[in-house]
Amino acid sequence: MTTTHITMKGETITVLGTRPEVGQKAPDFTLNDLDNNPVSLSDYKGKRVLISVFPDINTRICDLQTVRFFQESKDLENTVILNVSNNSKTDLENWCATKGVDAVMLHDDEKVFATTYGLWIEELNKLARSIFVIDVDGTLLYSELVSETAQEPDYDKALSYLK
Repeated sequence: MTTTHITMKGETITVLGTRPEVGQKAPDFTLNDLDNNPVSLSDYKGKRVLISVFPDINTRICDLQTVRFFQESKDLENTVILNVSNNSKTDLENWCATKGVDAVMLHDDEKVFATTYGLWIEELNKLARSIFVIDVDGTLLYSELVSETAQEPDYDKALSYLK
């Protein structure tokens, strides 16, 4: 298993697993949405997909990240944003209700996505903050593992692949 070191508020933490490489086919996965319906990446074949991964929706940076991509995606054609976290279904539902956001929120209770995309932070029992952009044919165009988990991702760079 591959390990990568990132930081959280300056302290080194370890991300376990191998992330998919840009230029390759994005690995399929299936997670449940807030209605407990299974949602797979392959369900969106023919659309551009941005996968926004965050450690904890109940923190400031995760909140900012999710709201920003939700706002930005309104003007993007043939594009879907998949928000992935290992927060509980209830946490994600409560956040959406509080913010008035109707987004695709997927909960990774069994670490399916964490394992498939190599994003597990064992010390925190959380997913690492990251972004993936996938083209209509399923090719991974862009990937960012945020090196300091208390910082926001590079929104402009990720969104440039969708415009």
